[in-house]
Amino acid sequence: MVLGRRGQSPRRSRWPLAAGLAAGVTLDALFGDPRRGHPVAAFGRAAAALAARAYAVSRVRGAAHAAACVLAAAAPAALLHRRTRGRPSWQAAAAALAVWAVTGARSLHHEAERIRLSLDRHDLASARDVLPSLCGRDPSELDAAGIARAVIESVAENTSDAVVAPLLWGAVAGIPGLAAYRAVNTLDAMVGHRCARYLRFGWASARLDDVANWIPARVTAALTAACAPLVTRAGPVAVLDVVHRDGGRHPSPNAGRCEAAFAAALGVRLGGTNVYGGVAETRPDLGEGRVPQPEDIRRAIALSRAVTVSATALAVLISALTRGNSSLHP
Repeated sequence: MVLGRRGQSPRRSRWPLAAGLAAGVTLDALFGDPRRGHPVAAFGRAAAALAARAYAVSRVRGAAHAAACVLAAAAPAALLHRRTRGRPSWQAAAAALAVWAVTGARSLHHEAERIRLSLDRHDLASARDVLPSLCGRDPSELDAAGIARAVIESVAENTSDAVVAPLLWGAVAGIPGLAAYRAVNTLDAMVGHRCARYLRFGWASARLDDVANWIPARVTAALTAACAPLVTRAGPVAVLDVVHRDGGRHPSPNAGRCEAAFAAALGVRLGGTNVYGGVAETRPDLGEGRVPQPEDIRRAIALSRAVTVSATALAVLISALTRGNSSLHP
């Protein structure tokens, strides 16, 4: 090892990860999710196959399944880190591809916009057909206002899950952080929901997702408050007041913060009764504005885009200021 003054190792390069994060977000904005061979989809199929073999009404079996799946995603990422060590350009390229694979801002905004256009045409059937691509609630009985609320809630939550969280994990833990986070979040979507079959088997996956998203959800709420004046007339302090007052009312320890922030920023009221697999869940109101309308979807997308840009800048800053990042720096 080449030593600098006083026997200290030279300052490690910080730019590959920072550049990779920014480039990966740009790739997602330009091209969206790969149509074929998406690594997250491949991971989901493998995790589903393993779950079919490992399933039991047991938290221990579920925890073992979650651990095996996360390890299977993180191990190749760690190997990629080792192979690119000492090659800054390769490190940046690998990080960019990883960010492109695990983030989903373009797809989120595209699906939300498709629903908005259907509602503008008063085509409820088409809007109902697209809604399952954003959330798991039953759209069959939803009117235009109900669909608009569902879309805004999904945009708020997924701005955190599909954009802010992976970027923050990538900033502090490099490619392994990106891969491990996406594995945790995918497992939660697969087996972490509350239903009779996965109540115990999916417990570990759900709790892992809660932990992984605890800080990102609150960062998302803060960035939403900061970006609100760019899209609406809401002030940052007013948005944060609503987050503090209403965010904890949601059944999720994380989604409520994001949804409350979007509700306050957009001047609408979220929450209410949702139907999942024939089971109705009534959730407390978030915000104190009017009932969402289809036009509010456009503003929610614009707000999500602003948060995406802000989160990218924050992640680049964190990665640039983190000394000797173990995942990407030699």
